[in-house]
Amino acid sequence: MKPAFCNSLLLALALAASPFHAQAASDKPGASQAVEKKDDGVFLKKHEAILARAKSGPIGLLFLGDSITERWHIAPHIWETYYGKYQPANFGIGGDRTNHVIWRIEHGELDGIAPKLVVFMLGTNNSLDYPPEEIAAADRKIVGMIRAKLPDTKILVLGIFPRGPRDRTGKPVTEAGVEEAARRMRTIDAVNRDLALLDNGRDIRFLNINAVFLGQDGKIPNTIMPDQLHPGPAGYQLWADAMQPLLQEMLK
Repeated sequence: MKPAFCNSLLLALALAASPFHAQAASDKPGASQAVEKKDDGVFLKKHEAILARAKSGPIGLLFLGDSITERWHIAPHIWETYYGKYQPANFGIGGDRTNHVIWRIEHGELDGIAPKLVVFMLGTNNSLDYPPEEIAAADRKIVGMIRAKLPDTKILVLGIFPRGPRDRTGKPVTEAGVEEAARRMRTIDAVNRDLALLDNGRDIRFLNINAVFLGQDGKIPNTIMPDQLHPGPAGYQLWADAMQPLLQEMLK
C-alpha cells in the first residue's frame, strides 16, 4: 500500500470516527431551520385546526408553544376565568421544537390575525439535542418572525419551564434519567438567561416564573407536574397567577 494512500485512508477513518463528522452525517436540522414534523398526520391536522381558528374570529390573546401550552385544555375553568374576556386562542402543538413552530409560522399561522399580545414559550423539546445558544437563537428568530408578521402586537416571552427526572413508560427513574434531567436543566437555565436580554421594557417582555413550580427542596412536586414536565391543573393555576400582573399590564 502506498504511503499517500495510507495517509488518506487513516484521515478518512479518523474523520468518520470524530463526533463532528458523526453529527454532520446525521443531517440533524439546525434549531432555526423550518421543519415539518413527520408523524402519523396529527401535526398537520393540528396545524390545519389552528389555521381554521385564525379565520373563525378575532384573537386578542394568543398562546404559542408546544405541549405545555397546548395542554391548557386540561384546566378550562382557569383558562376561561383568566383569559376568556380577551378572545384567546391556543396555538400550542405537543412535541413541537423550535423547528416546527418556525415551519408553522412560515405556513400561515400568524397570517390574517391581530392579537394584542402573544404569550410565547418554546424550547424544552430541543433541550437534549441542541446547545443553549442555538435554542436561544431559534427562539429569538421566532420572536423576530412574530414581530414581522404582527408589528403592532406585544410579545411576552416566558422562560422555558423547569422539568425533572422522568420515565415516559412509567418505570422507576434511573440514574441516567436523573443525569439527563440535570443536563436539560443546565441548558434550559442558559437559554432563559439569554432570552431575558430580549426584554425592552415596552413591547417585548420576558418573565421567568420557574420558582413557583419548585418545592422547598428545589424539586418539582408531583401535584404540580405529575410527569415532571407538563403542569397539572394546580400547575396551570400557578402559571396563571404568576403571569397575571404582567399580562394585565401588557393588555392595557
